[in-house]
Amino acid sequence: MTSVHLIAAARPNFMKVAPLYHELKRTSWCEPMIVHTGQHYDANMSDSFFDELQLPPPDIHLGIGSGSHAEQTAGVMTAYEKIILDKRPDWIVVVGDVNSTMAVTLSAKKLLIPVAHLEAGLRSGDRTMPEEINRLVTDAIVDVLWTPSPDADENLRNEGVAESKISNVGNIMIDSYELLREQIEAGKIPEKFNLQAGKYGVVTLHRPSNVDDQDTLARLTDYLCQVAQETPLVFALHPRTRKNLEGFNLFNKLDTASGLQITPPLSYIQFMGLVRDSKFLITDSGGVQEETSYLGIPCVTLRDTTERPITVTMGTNKLANPDQLLGCIADISQGAWPQGQCPPLWDGKTAQRVAEDLFRRINAN
Repeated sequence: MTSVHLIAAARPNFMKVAPLYHELKRTSWCEPMIVHTGQHYDANMSDSFFDELQLPPPDIHLGIGSGSHAEQTAGVMTAYEKIILDKRPDWIVVVGDVNSTMAVTLSAKKLLIPVAHLEAGLRSGDRTMPEEINRLVTDAIVDVLWTPSPDADENLRNEGVAESKISNVGNIMIDSYELLREQIEAGKIPEKFNLQAGKYGVVTLHRPSNVDDQDTLARLTDYLCQVAQETPLVFALHPRTRKNLEGFNLFNKLDTASGLQITPPLSYIQFMGLVRDSKFLITDSGGVQEETSYLGIPCVTLRDTTERPITVTMGTNKLANPDQLLGCIADISQGAWPQGQCPPLWDGKTAQRVAEDLFRRINAN
């Protein structure tokens, strides 16, 4: 029986791990174990995701918590090294691009344990983003690179990664959505916010470039208040964003704005229940660019770059700076927005392809 550690650290990781855990658990050759590094330790930010995704409690919990990038990385490396020295897994699967992804990979490869990266090859080209550094370091040293789209394959080839290490398996986030589609649709989440399907927008913001600078956040606050006068908005507020809104004395302006509802971080089912029936999404997040393209919903991403360019070239996503937001929303309202199409292999069967590829590679050795 092959023992495989599945590493989860932050909310998007849980969604990526869940379909693969369930797929591997059904096999006769694999014993999957969930390792929660604790990078997101707030109950709203992690525990509810385990419940909704029908995951058991983590087999291993490192309990790292918050800290600087260096502190988190060092904490995960030190704690995880002790785990794998005590009981060595046969394989390790890391997902996404958080600090834990890179840290676990470094600890494992120094001990010569094979590592596979799920969602490999994504690049924004912006090395000021901590996630870009995590992606580059992880992909440079892992043994297997499971990519979500052809552009990711091309990025890896350009970086000199051997073709034999690369497998295009599709987008695991779509597996998570399909896993919970019935619950998402049955939840009737918009009704709980007194919203009508197709007649409201959803907002998520947390990137330092948008929420750490007072002038930028003040402009965004003004723009969101203006948008909400025409189209109701639900703003799922990240703890970092709330802290800065309060610190810059902007929170009350949003909280009392007509047509704008502020909510704490939502569970995956609640959030996707809002997204699937929305008119548009305003975000600076990564994964939701993919889900909106899959669902055919206009997405305005308030960033200069994206590590998921296929959502722009094929999907329903556009990049914009804060001062372009009102123009983008006007285009959406006037129907002047790309219809988009679903990228190849975004079909809810990625976990199956990953399991088949891992089985093939284990038995080829």
